[in-house]
Amino acid sequence: MRRVSRIAVAGVATAALAVTVSACGNSSTSSAGGSGKSKGIGLAYDIGGKGDQSFNDAAYAGFQKAEKDFGVAGRDVEPQEGETDADKVQRLETLAKAGYNPVIGVGFVYAPAVKQVAAKFPKVTFGIIDDNEIHAKNVTDMVFHEEESSYLAGVAAAKTTKKNHIGFIGGVNIPLIHKFEAGFIQGAKSVNPKIKIESQFLTQTPQEGGFASPDKGENAANGQIDAGADVIYHAAGLSGQGVIKAAATHKVWAIGVDSDQYSQSALSSYKNYILTSALKNVSGSVYELAKSVIKDKKPLTGEIRGSLANGGVGLADSNPVFKNNADLQAALKKAEQGIKDGSIKVKTS
Repeated sequence: MRRVSRIAVAGVATAALAVTVSACGNSSTSSAGGSGKSKGIGLAYDIGGKGDQSFNDAAYAGFQKAEKDFGVAGRDVEPQEGETDADKVQRLETLAKAGYNPVIGVGFVYAPAVKQVAAKFPKVTFGIIDDNEIHAKNVTDMVFHEEESSYLAGVAAAKTTKKNHIGFIGGVNIPLIHKFEAGFIQGAKSVNPKIKIESQFLTQTPQEGGFASPDKGENAANGQIDAGADVIYHAAGLSGQGVIKAAATHKVWAIGVDSDQYSQSALSSYKNYILTSALKNVSGSVYELAKSVIKDKKPLTGEIRGSLANGGVGLADSNPVFKNNADLQAALKKAEQGIKDGSIKVKTS
């Protein structure tokens, strides 16, 4: 095994998988042939599941690319409403027993289950995204400097607003989402210290639907827009689709998260109001872990942290309005360089 602290960006594409049903949640299994000790990748989704056009779909994209490049079958499993840690344990155990390797939990909610199941299957490599508290030889903690890309999102918002009034909507009031909020606020205030910033969290716990309720996101965004915000950044998973819908309805700007939401087909009717997205290379993390196990036979282990410096986080530039704004791009370039050289210290709370 080898311990790493950096990860390269891996480009990914999406495609459809045939749907089947497993004993521990809805799952899909590809028709690709498998060989060797690993049957393929086992992927267990976070709250909101596949189709969120954000966090989970980014993991799915990496899963698909690995399947194609390494010629293996994979199984991806959906979460169930109101499930417990025991349900997650069963899901991961089922994947490991079936011969999938690596087995990846998409989201910090899998931490207790990954810790428990990894101890039972020491020859299987487990990955968890957005948690770095599991210290085991067969576990890879895939985490990110979300505050860095959020700082750039704050710069973009402050340079774009016409009212000097912007907003942040977090899915759940937890430390991980505080990083997004802190970076965004700091970046915006670096442009205009007097800028007005609306900030709120949809729920106090994941179980209340903060990451899985587009209606909650839409209602929150409508409230911020009514208060005067004309650029809103969300870090809310599936709930963010409601934020983007509200922004488009009121013809103000939204800033997406995790995936390039301007380019997501399910959001195409809103794309002209998606300024940019704060990217987190979840797809690359999934792909590189699969590569290390299936192709390289040298499983990654320990913490892998994506940053601006190593390409693990960044901003999407698909929207021509964003890409062709010379003043905005100059400000972003300056901010990015400051973060990389350490002259800008981005807060995490």
